[in-house]
Amino acid sequence: MSAPVSSRFPDFPWDTLAAAKARAAEHPGGIVDLSIGTPIDPVPQVVQDALCAASDAPGYPTVLGPVEVRQAAADWMTRRFGVVGVGPEHVLMTIGSKELIANLPTQLGLGEGDLVVFPERAYPTYEVGARYAGATPVAADSLTQLGPQKPALVYVNSPANPHGQILGVDHLRKVVEWCRERGALLVSDECYLEFAWDAEPVSVLHPDVCGGSFEGLLAVHSTSKRSNLAGYRGSFVAGDPDVVAELLAVRKHLGFMVPTPVQQAMAAALADDAHVDEQRERYRARRATLRTALEGAGFEITHSEGALYLWATRHEPCRDTVAWLAQRGILVAPGDFYGPKGAEHVRVAFTATDERVAAAAERLA
Repeated sequence: MSAPVSSRFPDFPWDTLAAAKARAAEHPGGIVDLSIGTPIDPVPQVVQDALCAASDAPGYPTVLGPVEVRQAAADWMTRRFGVVGVGPEHVLMTIGSKELIANLPTQLGLGEGDLVVFPERAYPTYEVGARYAGATPVAADSLTQLGPQKPALVYVNSPANPHGQILGVDHLRKVVEWCRERGALLVSDECYLEFAWDAEPVSVLHPDVCGGSFEGLLAVHSTSKRSNLAGYRGSFVAGDPDVVAELLAVRKHLGFMVPTPVQQAMAAALADDAHVDEQRERYRARRATLRTALEGAGFEITHSEGALYLWATRHEPCRDTVAWLAQRGILVAPGDFYGPKGAEHVRVAFTATDERVAAAAERLA
């Protein structure tokens, strides 16, 4: 019997936070959990209404998704991010963006000998997806680090999780050119694109980046953060129509279907910008409160131009910082979750209620 698939993976990182979580929960004022960036604000009413209206859905959904839902995704990318030439044929529904990233190398047929490249401080699922496929994961912030190696798949993430860095047009254009010269598929994780604070993000499918062609490019988008729909598991991938068609052909056999009511809810969410603008202002206020409190307590904030986190350091081992904060009833994510280069940072999510954010600021003071 071969080794179990789970043996390919590292330990599940959140399991290592159990002791710190228990310590933080002992605080008289209760725990302030800033460790996981899960939405806590209400699902927008326009989305709830669309879900209810589509709830009588006795038949199977399609893997591809209805054309009107994919058109809503395309229209959103054009309206919000200036992506030109995107249509329903470039879009495929996915069951959350994590599912796609975890399965993408396998569904594209990658395996032994194939290199999957991702940032040195990164969402762990990029590496997990590579290991799941039996491919070789490589963490590299600079493509020159790869030397003569030719990767099969390269990930970029902007605004980035965990540290919130935003990559500029020139940088992304060079990555596109580098990947095309070597025949690598470039996948841009853009689920935080509508949450920028100190810089202007851009999609890899924007004409200034891709030159008007989606060849060799995919952009991954999610409604989880923008519309508080993490519980709905509604996302999509867009880009190179040949790659989208291949993913569709594979996923049809495997039954990767987003439920019909969720797809209609996604369409309503993507057609409405007002609720996102409102949510962004909530996050802006929480971010400002936490940043001021952290800096006042001696932390340094690095990057953090976008996304829903502050990347903070006391210039000590990150687990010491986690323990220091847990003593004050505050739980954060240690930077080593995201690679060795995060070993002196912690990730502080501002996806808690106003009351809990205020409580954290008071304790830090």
